[in-house]
Amino acid sequence: MNEQRSKRKEGVEGRIRRRSGKAVASRRVFGYLAGATAVIGIAAGVLVTIIDHKDFANVGDGIWWAIVTLGTVGYGDIVPHTAWGRVVGSVVIVVGVTFISFLTATVTSMFVSADQDERTAAAAEERASREEETQALLQQVLDRTAVIEAKLQASPVLSRGDGSPHPD
Repeated sequence: MNEQRSKRKEGVEGRIRRRSGKAVASRRVFGYLAGATAVIGIAAGVLVTIIDHKDFANVGDGIWWAIVTLGTVGYGDIVPHTAWGRVVGSVVIVVGVTFISFLTATVTSMFVSADQDERTAAAAEERASREEETQALLQQVLDRTAVIEAKLQASPVLSRGDGSPHPD
């Protein structure tokens, strides 16, 4: 029975890892982060309304508080006073700070990636230009070598009348 639980847990964790890996690779992290944060905000708002119904008169107030707390603004107009309400608030704060950190990292990595792409393209263009120049110079050397060889073959000093090299 424990084996089934661990296999199921590995299956869920494996799926989450694969999906998050694909999201990172395809640069669609922001959508996943925003969606997860929205779900957590709504869930936290509903949960804190249930837990601390004295301070949160309705679900709308709970969701408002969760969104403000996720954004790390914390107006203070509505706050939980029960222990469990504060536990939910602490989790929401950590998730909000984490979201902002990931968002900042994602935007920064996109700027860095765009800069690297530009530099890579410029370097490839420079490399291609140098290769063309090298090929042209090599062709000039080959052409000059062919001319020199032809003159040497035609020279009476270095060859006999039959075109064979003169013995030293």
